[in-house]
Amino acid sequence: MRYWCEYAWLDATGVQPGVLVETVGDRILSVTVDEPRPLDAYRLHGLVVPGFANAHSHAFHRALRGRTHADGGTFWTWREGMYTLASRLNPENYRRLATAVFAEMAMAGVTCVGEFHYVHHGPGGVPYRDPNAMAEALRQAAKDAGIRITLLDTCYLTGGISQDLTVDQLRFSDGSVDAWAARVSSLPSDPTLLAGAAIHSVRAVPREALAEIVAARPTGPLHVHLSEQVAENEACVNAYGMTPTELLAAEGALSPRTTAVHATHLSAKDIQLLGSSSTGACFCPTTEADLADGIGPARELVDAGCLLSLGSDQNAVVDPLLEARALEHGERLRTGQRGRFSPHELYGALTAHDSLGWPTGFADLVAIRLDSPRTAGCSPEQVMLAATASDVHTVVAGGQIVARDGKHEKLGDVGLVLAEAIGELWQ
Repeated sequence: MRYWCEYAWLDATGVQPGVLVETVGDRILSVTVDEPRPLDAYRLHGLVVPGFANAHSHAFHRALRGRTHADGGTFWTWREGMYTLASRLNPENYRRLATAVFAEMAMAGVTCVGEFHYVHHGPGGVPYRDPNAMAEALRQAAKDAGIRITLLDTCYLTGGISQDLTVDQLRFSDGSVDAWAARVSSLPSDPTLLAGAAIHSVRAVPREALAEIVAARPTGPLHVHLSEQVAENEACVNAYGMTPTELLAAEGALSPRTTAVHATHLSAKDIQLLGSSSTGACFCPTTEADLADGIGPARELVDAGCLLSLGSDQNAVVDPLLEARALEHGERLRTGQRGRFSPHELYGALTAHDSLGWPTGFADLVAIRLDSPRTAGCSPEQVMLAATASDVHTVVAGGQIVARDGKHEKLGDVGLVLAEAIGELWQ
């Protein structure tokens, strides 16, 4: 397949006009600049950028959108609503919901998602006949939506530091690192799914288990929720005499394959430990704002040596362009300075597929309109600071068009599919 781009963002040279992209299967074969449009090439107007990587998602949280604001509350009260929702999931309705959510992501330009997966078992923690039935639901959902998935299968052992699991949390736990690792090892990767791993948090995994998890999954992506809440830090210091970052470092869990999600409430030493170990940092600005978590030190982490990525987390918003803009705006609000991240750096965070373990070279293209009410008159180099997901008009994932002109190629009107899947869970 040949795609001719009116403008294209190239890593080495920035925006170039008249770029011809030739693909074979799911990979890019060649990229040629300053080319007139061949008659047999599919025209992508506007600005074409690489496919977006959504490095942190909890797909089922999407069913909470617009349902958690009436009484204010905190992260901890929001969590109770999330547990109620999780209790209603089974492999069949989870596949329907996740398919719709991943299709919404595809419409927004996401071609690869990191799904932080912890709803493993049936009610009461009873395993399904297939112990990976919920993971398989996510695999099929990603396939049906036309995107790749890194399944970050999550180890979850305690209800808090030195606390037993609650009834709501039993579905999340395998009971031990060995049981978790055995289940994960039986989940094969394929062209759609890459099997990764996650430490839920220092709240849900005791200190003595951290090194065991690292040893059980010595290669591939390893993600962890880190210092999302001040209360998490305080509990960790009280229990272990060190911050969550210091604890992970002491147990060998920080490395270039590790991504710390949120990384909001950090000390100067925490930043140094994360940067010096080349641990990645995934920010989820719309979720961190929605849950009143705070604004993390993104610029300092990058300057220290962290690879920055972006995620939609609870999927209160599915709009990678908005996440990137919110990252920069958070930095401006935090410091009183503009231009904390250049457009080039923000595009890098949007397309940080490295954090999800996939190789480069996939034929993933996202075409953004330059003539909408939001983007008209913008410099192509800076359009991502004005555009939203509504301006994404065509998405190519793995060499195939998966969405164009407001419709998903396979599923059609994604809004209707979402409404049906979410309605089923709340009826």
